[in-house]
Amino acid sequence: MKTIAKLGLTSLMIIALLFSCKKADYASEESADLKMMADSTAVSSSAAVVQKDSKQKFIRTADIKFKVKNVVKSTYAIENAVAKFGGFVTYTNLQSNIHDQIKTKISQDSTLETTKYSVENNITIRVPNTQLDTVIKSIAKQIDFLDFRVIKADDVSLKLLANQLSQKRSTVSEKRVEKAIDTKGKKINDIMEAENTLANQKEANDNRTIDNLSMQDQINFSTVTLQLYQNETIKQEITAGEKDSAFYKPNLGIQIIDALKSGWYILQAILVFFLNLWPFILIGLGGFFLYKKYGKK
Repeated sequence: MKTIAKLGLTSLMIIALLFSCKKADYASEESADLKMMADSTAVSSSAAVVQKDSKQKFIRTADIKFKVKNVVKSTYAIENAVAKFGGFVTYTNLQSNIHDQIKTKISQDSTLETTKYSVENNITIRVPNTQLDTVIKSIAKQIDFLDFRVIKADDVSLKLLANQLSQKRSTVSEKRVEKAIDTKGKKINDIMEAENTLANQKEANDNRTIDNLSMQDQINFSTVTLQLYQNETIKQEITAGEKDSAFYKPNLGIQIIDALKSGWYILQAILVFFLNLWPFILIGLGGFFLYKKYGKK
């Protein structure tokens, strides 16, 4: 009976242990899922999502700053996601900022170089307006800590309509001026003034056309600005140490030979110098003998 009781107690303990482990695993998985959902919700946005047949036109932009575990890997992942959903990168500035650099001599010919630095990247991407939320949710997978997220949607429907109506009026006016120039223009001054007016109207019409095309491009492709950064990183490497200049000084024998050579070159220089002065020496000697001979008399 005692043996059966022990076996039953042991089985009960094993079952309780397995149940607690399974519950802990489930809790950790649920926590991870909740964190992923929270991160995704924090950066995703359905603001100003309109139907295809809607008359409203929105220019949507996003500005997000966040920390990642590895800026380089996250940059590649974001670029791949952007390309996957039909977008493209217009600007990227990946750089390392050195905060401190210490050199420690660890042996006669080796130095330990310790560098503290951080990596950051500023990215500007353009993505199809219909894929903006999808791309932002893909970016959310890289976020370790979110600093801020700003998403804007500017309604430009009325501005587009105003430009189109202005273009129509300008086109009608251009035709009337052209007809007046062809049929009624007689004086050169009148013709020149009408031509200038027509040119100004055409330029204004072209500017509105370009403005509409620019807005339509911003409507079709949303602009997203990303600021990525990571924690400070420490890199250590051993490099060859700089030797003292005295280490490279030649031995005593070479120094003696060099001194003799230098002395010989100096002696040669002095001899050549006096040889260059031979006219003055000759005149001096002649004057000395003449003084000796006639000076006493």
